[in-house]
Amino acid sequence: MSQTAAREKPGTLPGSSGFCRDLVAGLKLSPKTVSPKYFYDDTGSALFDAICTLPEYYPTRKETDLLTRHGAAIAAQIGPDVEIIEFGAGSVIKIRHLFDTLDRPRRFTPIDISGAHLHASAAVLRADYPGIEIRPVIADFTQPLALPIRDDARRVGFFPGSSIGNFTPAEALAFLTRLTGVLRGGGLLIAVDLIKDPAVLHAAYNDAAGVTGQFNLNLLARANRELGADFDLDGFAHYAFYHPVLNRIEMHLISRRAQSVRICDEIFEFCEGESIHTECSYKYSVSSFQALARAAGFTPVDVWEDGWMSVHWLELQD
Repeated sequence: MSQTAAREKPGTLPGSSGFCRDLVAGLKLSPKTVSPKYFYDDTGSALFDAICTLPEYYPTRKETDLLTRHGAAIAAQIGPDVEIIEFGAGSVIKIRHLFDTLDRPRRFTPIDISGAHLHASAAVLRADYPGIEIRPVIADFTQPLALPIRDDARRVGFFPGSSIGNFTPAEALAFLTRLTGVLRGGGLLIAVDLIKDPAVLHAAYNDAAGVTGQFNLNLLARANRELGADFDLDGFAHYAFYHPVLNRIEMHLISRRAQSVRICDEIFEFCEGESIHTECSYKYSVSSFQALARAAGFTPVDVWEDGWMSVHWLELQD
């Protein structure tokens, strides 16, 4: 799971919004599909924070452990006086592990989709690290980014949360290739979920408390709130499974019955058992991800892994 796009601007008319356009286009596909970037309104962001604390959801704990245990080695690779750009920053919790180990971090630019959530988190971070310039950016980081260019610090990307897995391999290659321009000869610290026991993966996306199900269904609730859609949330069920051939988790919303839904002045028919595909989360081996990074123009320099998660340091040539 990850946070991967900008929210709709307040006051945007439902019929002309990107959410409306993309939702209608996706529901006309077969199978029906909705981009996971629309998970993250304020409610979705809060639910994702809750997911990260669940006992079944190992990625946050395992990644945090790697960042903590190998903090000195990571800091040595990144170097001093850097500007850090975090893609999909969310609650900006993991950046603290870098701040506490890096030598004189100069500036931090967290980029995320959920404006209120990001600004509130950034305010807390400023109070705790007054010596670091913190400038949040509300943007869709999957699209071309126009960030201020300053020549006083080496630019380093930070992409935690195994969020690269939410892209197909082709999309991941395109995204990493774009980052080579954004980072201008710097480097990228990125967390990647590893291929593992399917039972562990299944549990991580089907927690006993049902929080992931609430997170998934909130996408429909957001369409009701923002677009005036009339999804019956009781008419859909959360469903997630691991596809071993494609090495990915798939997350779906399954229609419990035959039903009609009005969205942006269009009617969509659902058969009983019909799926809306809401997310994929690809898993990699260390070698397969390093091959992807090389194809995008990065040089893999170091990796820290524990059999569950991996954290890679990738560099670019000036």
